[in-house]
Amino acid sequence: MPKYIFVAGGVMSGIGKGVTTASIGKILQSKGFGVTAIKIDPYINVDAGTMNPVEHGEVFVTDDGTECDQDIGNYERFLNEDLSTDNYMTTGRVYDAVIRRERNLEYGGKCVEVVPHIPNEVIDRIQKAAKKTKADFVLIEIGGTVGEYQNLLFLEAARMLKLQHPKDVLFVLVSYLPVPKMIGEMKTKPTQYAVRTLNSSGIQPDIIVARSEVPIDQPRKRKISIFCNIQEKDVISAPDIESIYEIPINFEKDKIGTLILQKFGIGAKKENLKDWANLVKTIKTARKKVKIGIVGKYFETGDFTLSDSYISVIEAVKHAAFFHKLKPELTWLSSEVYEKNPGKLKELKNFDGIIVPGGFGSRGVEGKIKTIEYCRKNKIPYFGLCFGLQLAVVEFARNVCGMKDANTTEIVKHSKYPVIDVMPEQKALIAEKRYGATMRLGTYPCQVKKGTIAYSSYSKAKWGKENKKGDILIQERHRHRYELNNEFKSNLEEKGLIMSGINPERDLVEIIEIKNHPFFVGTQFHPELKSRPLNPHPLFREFIRACIR
Repeated sequence: MPKYIFVAGGVMSGIGKGVTTASIGKILQSKGFGVTAIKIDPYINVDAGTMNPVEHGEVFVTDDGTECDQDIGNYERFLNEDLSTDNYMTTGRVYDAVIRRERNLEYGGKCVEVVPHIPNEVIDRIQKAAKKTKADFVLIEIGGTVGEYQNLLFLEAARMLKLQHPKDVLFVLVSYLPVPKMIGEMKTKPTQYAVRTLNSSGIQPDIIVARSEVPIDQPRKRKISIFCNIQEKDVISAPDIESIYEIPINFEKDKIGTLILQKFGIGAKKENLKDWANLVKTIKTARKKVKIGIVGKYFETGDFTLSDSYISVIEAVKHAAFFHKLKPELTWLSSEVYEKNPGKLKELKNFDGIIVPGGFGSRGVEGKIKTIEYCRKNKIPYFGLCFGLQLAVVEFARNVCGMKDANTTEIVKHSKYPVIDVMPEQKALIAEKRYGATMRLGTYPCQVKKGTIAYSSYSKAKWGKENKKGDILIQERHRHRYELNNEFKSNLEEKGLIMSGINPERDLVEIIEIKNHPFFVGTQFHPELKSRPLNPHPLFREFIRACIR
């Protein structure tokens, strides 16, 4: 029987339930147990694919093509596991499944009700993920904040599972303890109310993770213990830190792993957080900086910067920088500024490397193309991801091949030189306005040609398998509707654009690069989705190496 740990949030959103869940999983993994993690999102959307990244954050994609919440990315990075559609559910998915089952008479003519049928479906999905992964521990993060109407049914499912298996379910509340400047004291009252709200759902937290600017002190632990009905040792200090990878080390100061095992009556099989501790040491001691500019448009939300839109790119850069014992310094650069004022492009020389990540739509496109041209001409290391590859091809076609009006048909539908075009199977989907979960999603093979930067990168990192020709076959994750138009492939190659990675099944261009440049590489896939803190993605590793040079 697997053990289930539910993680809920108190007081406000954005306090780190995802990284708390991932960190607890890492700690239990280090003690010799199999761990998997599930994210429950309370919105009606069937998946995260149709949501605005500025409002919701990055859309993460799994190997099997599920478009999901960015927390799944954190789980994969911390646990070093590839998760699947079974590790993700939304209110929309759950209701959709129950309604389809009712339509198929699978409830035997019963009156299908919100309770118990919806919570039962949630429990069935949790247990399915547990069975599939054969995990000893299943961590379930319930999105949103305790007290919201949207996640009540998921809390009900958690309560019912606890009722069915009282010795196998544990609850963790991640709650915020503010330190108002005008008072100068950490306040526990909001957390007390969060716990009472959770109690009203029939749930008593076993552990409270106390999120705050600073570590929680003993008087505050005592107060939470008295008013929230838990032991002082069950209050875990979670202050703000510089790197999320420090969280497992921080939690172990309060022995959260041992605490959880004791509550389940289990002993640790081993103790091994050594590699993780070494990573944290590198992060904290790295002094030499590598300056990376990220040129995008999904980080401006009013007066604030939302880096969550590109979180996997950010983390992949960090992983590669830490690999080289460097401190990454990332700067957000607006492509719209370069579009309106090309003179500002000179500031790109202040950076060791430039990344143009994925994106959709016409806003800021010409600014990105100007950025790419500047990097190509001025030998600034450039890494284009998905849209970053497509616009690099447009720039090359215009300025090297003489196709002045070259473009992607995403931006100009009837371009004279459609060097990037919609994939054939996507045309009907777009015409029918079938947008949800219809892109080219998930893992596909790519054959990397020998003698290229891409080949050297994968070869050094020992990723992929070598075939008889000496090429390397890799597997990478995708999320796109447009591709390099093969009608222009020979023209582009004649002028020096190297197609270094090809999908062997459909002859699709997956990687492009150019010669006589420190690093100028674009990928149609999203390498950032497979990068891990202890195993950085090869292309990010070599990009940072080029930035150092």
